[in-house]
Amino acid sequence: MKKRLAIALVAVALVIGLMMAALLALMILRRSGGIRVANTPSVVMQIQSLSELVTVKYVIEKVIFAETTTTNLIDRLRGTDKIILLGHGIVKAGVDMSGVKPEDVQVNGTSIRLALPPAVVTDGYLDEDATQVLDRQTGLLRPYDRKLEQQARQEARNEILRAARKNGIEREANERAREQLTRFLKSLGYTEVEIRTRASK
Repeated sequence: MKKRLAIALVAVALVIGLMMAALLALMILRRSGGIRVANTPSVVMQIQSLSELVTVKYVIEKVIFAETTTTNLIDRLRGTDKIILLGHGIVKAGVDMSGVKPEDVQVNGTSIRLALPPAVVTDGYLDEDATQVLDRQTGLLRPYDRKLEQQARQEARNEILRAARKNGIEREANERAREQLTRFLKSLGYTEVEIRTRASK
């Protein structure tokens, strides 16, 4: 009976995982060329646990300095197009519960052992309302480059994703998932709960 209940719980978790996959898509953008970017610190503004999705959210800010490249003397005489962008990004990571298989659940009386897939980044984007251009300068003889801001935004998003991973968002999501599932399983009557994270492939 206990094992059937555990399998049922896994089935519910699978449904949640499918909902996560449908709602949250990780957009991977290539690093754009044609701009020079100065490295600046990334600031983790907020770490928030979204318990209903066993998900961790990081809010990170990144300042991007970008400018068009000058390839010859004429380009230098025309001046450069520069932008300073404050990127306000949101990155989410969670455990894909659809990856839990029946063999990952072992029940023995009031004891249960569960193996979870490792957490992954599920979404990463810029908050358009909070992201802002701090400064924009264009040389007198250089035409306005409409793509520069777009490239700076893409670079900000890429840097924010890298910063989230570096600051341990996936490790944090693994820990939150284990803590929440442990509490949930104990509330169902299991006295011994062991939850581990499978090694990344």
